Amino acid sequence: MSTEHSSPITAPIVLRFGRTLRRMSDTEFFRFCRRNGDWRIERTAQGDLIIMPPTGGGSGARNFDLNGQFWSWCTHDGTGIGFDSSTAFILPNGAERSPDLAWVRRERWDAITPEEQEEFPPLAPDFVVELRSRGDSPKKLQAKMQEYIDNGTQLGWLIDPLRRRVIVFRPGQEPETLERPATVSGDPVLPGFVLKLATIWA
Repeated sequence: MSTEHSSPITAPIVLRFGRTLRRMSDTEFFRFCRRNGDWRIERTAQGDLIIMPPTGGGSGARNFDLNGQFWSWCTHDGTGIGFDSSTAFILPNGAERSPDLAWVRRERWDAITPEEQEEFPPLAPDFVVELRSRGDSPKKLQAKMQEYIDNGTQLGWLIDPLRRRVIVFRPGQEPETLERPATVSGDPVLPGFVLKLATIWA
């Protein structure tokens, strides 16, 4: 087993088990995460575990603002289900990922079983957001965003408060970088949703 981390305290820790640990089934991984509920854990398609530290105050406040704005649109729109950062999704490539914010169209959510809904849903969200914290590697976050798109996500935003930048990911297109935008629109995937960024940049 080897470990990887790029910055103390704030950076995710990657545990590379290689062949020393049998790959857990999705159900085993769900139970493992439940037994270690104080941690936020992801698993890559290769079976590596990523342990993410608790969110700092600045990132927590930005995440709260982000989720609040999206909740207002989501409840009014009614065509999908929103999820916070504590939800992991099993992507088609086998990775289990926890976006900072996610949204799934209601018909896709209703198509999976109640048991799948209560564990880690086996689908890629239609919309995801990753909010960069100080210890996050921009390069690794962009690779994670591309993984969502490659597995069926229709729209992804990588929000970088440190650089006041939003990178928009869509299937079949090169990522679009927005420098210091005041807002970013979710059309056409999220009709009418406009995220106001002033308080996130603050």
